[in-house]
Amino acid sequence: MNTNLELLRELMRAKGVEAVIIPGTDPHQSEYVSDYWKLRDWVSGFTGSNGTAVVTLDKACLWTDSRYFLQAGIELEGSDFVLQKEQIPGEPTIEQWLAQEMHEDDTLAVDGRLFSLMEANRLEQFCGENGFLFATDFYPADAIWKDRPERPMAPAFVHDESYAGEDVESKLSRTMELVEQNGANSILITALDEIAWLLNLRGSDVDFTPVAIAFFYMSDKDRVIFIDDKKVTGEVKDHLKSYNVRIKDYDEVEKFLSKRNVNNTIMLDPNKVSDTLGQALMCDKVYKASPVALLKAIKNEVQIDGFRHAMERDGAALLRLFMWIEQNAPNGTVNEVDVWEKGKEERAKSELYRGDSFEMIAGYREHGAIVHYSATQESASTLQGEGLLLVDSGAQYLDGTTDITRTITLGNPTPQEKHDFTLVLKGHLALSRAKFPVGTTGVQLDAFARMPLWQEGMTYLHGTGHGIGHFLGCHEGPHSIRTNLNPVALEPGMVTSNEPGLYKAGEYGIRTENILLVVEGKKTEDFGDFLEFETLTLFPYDTRLIDTSMLTQEEVKQINDYHHMVLTRLTPYLNEQEVTWLAEKCEPLNS
Repeated sequence: MNTNLELLRELMRAKGVEAVIIPGTDPHQSEYVSDYWKLRDWVSGFTGSNGTAVVTLDKACLWTDSRYFLQAGIELEGSDFVLQKEQIPGEPTIEQWLAQEMHEDDTLAVDGRLFSLMEANRLEQFCGENGFLFATDFYPADAIWKDRPERPMAPAFVHDESYAGEDVESKLSRTMELVEQNGANSILITALDEIAWLLNLRGSDVDFTPVAIAFFYMSDKDRVIFIDDKKVTGEVKDHLKSYNVRIKDYDEVEKFLSKRNVNNTIMLDPNKVSDTLGQALMCDKVYKASPVALLKAIKNEVQIDGFRHAMERDGAALLRLFMWIEQNAPNGTVNEVDVWEKGKEERAKSELYRGDSFEMIAGYREHGAIVHYSATQESASTLQGEGLLLVDSGAQYLDGTTDITRTITLGNPTPQEKHDFTLVLKGHLALSRAKFPVGTTGVQLDAFARMPLWQEGMTYLHGTGHGIGHFLGCHEGPHSIRTNLNPVALEPGMVTSNEPGLYKAGEYGIRTENILLVVEGKKTEDFGDFLEFETLTLFPYDTRLIDTSMLTQEEVKQINDYHHMVLTRLTPYLNEQEVTWLAEKCEPLNS
């Protein structure tokens, strides 16, 4: 019996609630959240970054996307929760499932602090159309989670302008200009990475993402950050004061907003501001996407230079990791967890390292087919002298964030493994060399990476590219490269991943990922200006897995040119033995 689930149902009965939705997020709509808000994990046992639990008085389901199908199946095994697969034909959505399970006048309840205005409005409309009642004041975490972790209280710190490349006053002024252009005189910002970027502040409240938990309000006359006092060091207090930012307690934000008068017209991002805070505001509102997201996504020259240097140090650290793997795998003395620990050890040799940017995925053989596999000492496979190993990892440095995936053979690659690896690589290369007109969106480029797989009746279900923050979130918007329609055009200064993959359950997974920078390309009189990509990531592909007979001369040259750049850029960071190893890995291919 799931005791936590039963406690939730007891509370539901006491409050007259027939169904509840529990998301895996926090009041800031974060992807990665602190343990304090992981009620979904506590109730269901599922730990992935994306997933939603839905509980009625007699049934329980967990919805997640393709990245977590295998993980969720393992974690939910033996529980009362049934896995429901998102975006799969024939599988019900949450609303479709609830429409079948609930009855007229039943109450669907949520914690309004965890749902955006847009989501809460959509659920309220759904309930109205089906004769259900909707409540946003159901707070099970406060009532039944007796051993709930404390809210994080680690101190925030200033991200020096020498790394950020722009002072706070400039960022605040640029933001207010956009707010006023949209007919508002104030803005509420709740996304943690946006607040961190705006104020040149960082923290350690969330695993893998250097942010401090806070809210931020700004008007043409006032600037207020809502943050726990324990986080505010003397340095942070002086920093904020120098930009006329007042400090109020984190829990005062709702009361503060409720007192905004009729002279206020506040700009809100309905996809990020919680329903609870949105409903607290009695003044006029302008619902628009946060202007900070786009400002933050376009990196300045200082940040771009920082990315380049971070990639060099990261590539050198990865080189030492993969040398170690090659030396130890045939002995059967290391497992998947050891790979992550060794990776952290090597990256930590940089004085600018501040932790990993996500939990490393080190998937050996069949574990590589679990898109977001997380090894434990109990589940970890021991590496051997053959088979494929997929390593997806990244780091946070003061001057940049990294994210790279390499799939390597530990020996004796099969013809099918080489064939599949080369298909994925061809898509990866095609996207890297794409040239496209200004105004192009990610969805228009996504097929570049998928086409070689599509031609053979195969695909992958995750996105091809996500934005990368600068010493911030490893996954950031507003741009993306995926099959889903996203109207945000790519612009110079944006950073994105390029990560096609192929996953064969029970056999192996293959993914190849670099980080790309959008840069200006050819300018024409007749057809306008074009953009292209600069590859930032510096680490060789495993040429032992490349079937050169499948490559064009252009692709062979592209790989050789890339490997020449990798060798040139990484050599200053390496000793003689390491240079020899890298030179072998970067040996030119013959077409």
